[in-house]
Amino acid sequence: MEPFEILFAESTKIHGHICPGQVIGVRLAMLGLREIGIDDPKGNDRKKVYVFVELDRCATDAIQSVTGCSMGKRSLRFVDNGVMAATFVNLETGVAVRVTALEESREASKNYCPEILEKRKRQLEAYKIMPEEELYKVERVRVTIPEYNMPGGPMSRVQCEACGDWVQNKREINQEGRILCRGCGEGRYYQLVDNVD
Repeated sequence: MEPFEILFAESTKIHGHICPGQVIGVRLAMLGLREIGIDDPKGNDRKKVYVFVELDRCATDAIQSVTGCSMGKRSLRFVDNGVMAATFVNLETGVAVRVTALEESREASKNYCPEILEKRKRQLEAYKIMPEEELYKVERVRVTIPEYNMPGGPMSRVQCEACGDWVQNKREINQEGRILCRGCGEGRYYQLVDNVD
């Protein structure tokens, strides 16, 4: 795997700015990949890695950058738990770990860079040098990934009987004998308007 400095620079470029979350995310991804036996996530091991992220913040961009996993490749899955955590799965071996960023690391950053008074700058520098065990909790886990969530082409396509949208990969709802998309069956996140300018 490439060294932290190179991965951090790539991640920062993708994310658009330097922040403590980038450091946390890069190191979290490096740790997770190491724990599941992945050395070359964007090369020889690219089809072996699957990642679940639990928070839509800065660290997620870093995790995507380091692992090469993405939603478009169907190798990155967002689980909206609001937790700074990610689960890394080696699809070949089944080995999986969940890595959680420890909240205590924010306060512990004072022990590593006490001369930096501004909190974000202190955390940014401290997180680069703090031991992993002060930044993260690592748990061995078991993950079952349904076949229809695996990378690759769509396994199924059905048409919603209400709106006509095509629904892929078992995301449809069977409601009172009708096949519906989730928008029609559970409610949309948007509202239709008559005129769109």
